[in-house]
Amino acid sequence: MPRSAATIAGLIALFTCSAVLALEPASTPTFPATDWPWWRGPARNGVAAVQEVPLNWSETENVLWKAPVPGRGHGSPTVVGDRIYLATADEEREVQSVLCYDRGTGREIWKTDVHVGHLTKKGNKKSTQASASVACDGERLFINFLNNDAVFTTALDLDGQQLWQTRITDYVVHQGYGSSPAIYGPLVLVTADNKGGGAIAGLDRATGQIVWRHDRPATPNYPSPIIHDVAGRTQLLLTGCDLVSSFDPLSGNLLWEIEGATTECVTSTVVCGDLMFTSGGYPKNHIAAVRADGSGDIAWEIGTRNYVPSLLVYDGYLYASTDAGVAMCWRCNDGAEMWKGRLGGTFTSSPVLVGDKILATNEAGESFWFAATPEEFKLIGKNRLGDQAFATPTICGNRIYHRAAEVEEGVRKEYLYCIGKRAPR
Repeated sequence: MPRSAATIAGLIALFTCSAVLALEPASTPTFPATDWPWWRGPARNGVAAVQEVPLNWSETENVLWKAPVPGRGHGSPTVVGDRIYLATADEEREVQSVLCYDRGTGREIWKTDVHVGHLTKKGNKKSTQASASVACDGERLFINFLNNDAVFTTALDLDGQQLWQTRITDYVVHQGYGSSPAIYGPLVLVTADNKGGGAIAGLDRATGQIVWRHDRPATPNYPSPIIHDVAGRTQLLLTGCDLVSSFDPLSGNLLWEIEGATTECVTSTVVCGDLMFTSGGYPKNHIAAVRADGSGDIAWEIGTRNYVPSLLVYDGYLYASTDAGVAMCWRCNDGAEMWKGRLGGTFTSSPVLVGDKILATNEAGESFWFAATPEEFKLIGKNRLGDQAFATPTICGNRIYHRAAEVEEGVRKEYLYCIGKRAPR
């Protein structure tokens, strides 16, 4: 049964009401369709603007430029204006950084070291010290890093100068940390669930002051905060810790919460109508459709394992590229399986929708195009760059920005590729 906000309020830390009231009104920044300002894109759902991008590429075909990325990370490229922003970490030197590249040429413009020393070197062998994506509000950049057994959010200006840094919570590592910051109104929103007891918080974008904060259950969990307009209101939706939770993103008020999902989730939820979708992989494999009106109603649930890659919604249907390399399609309203088809490989990266096509990339650097249609599984194309790929591609302005690694003479080297149609000579 759903718990009321009033009941939960007595169990978790109250937000700082006076700080909320002191905030000056500010709208959530908007960007042209040619930009990709934060994790999962402008609408936070993995859907790119309709555009012309190539269906085929290789090291010698449709790669406009290729830039070296020092260190390692799984965060996606953030693209705003004529620049690209990327988080990375040099584990040997114990440095966590933000990089800035020229969008047109791939030239590195600046590199800012955010943390030096004190890396928390534990967790899953696939995790990195820079798995979050940068968020940009047009004036500032925001990034989350786990450092010295705590999660910090840092703001930089567009020239890479640090503006502020705020410690969010202690963090006890289980698998790692990779939650990306989200921007809403005057706030930057941060989650840091962990088995030591984590937090979800809203920070003033200009100052880094914590405006509201809630303690979270002492269980490992990994999703980023995702804001959607669903069931008649704007909601910050969070899955995992054996809960499905909804907050007002500006005030931090708990709107509703039910027991559900599973303990460990990774995916960033998507919505369809008044439904939001949870998926997780430990200890229970599941995908479920939850009514986002606070009723507690679970419309349907299946036992499919879709643990790390996030889901996509298009035209009333739900699409996945599962961890095990299977593309799947379900009807949103009742969970009816429409089809499934083998892609191949293991997937960490999330799929991205462009028009009526979905791009999904596996850990071996193979990228698959398949059709976003409920009629049948239709594989459109297959390409490969590099030997390893864990980051989700960014698609905007008729370009695909692809973070991958190559193993050269036994040494892993990471690169950022810009893929686009070459003009005929």
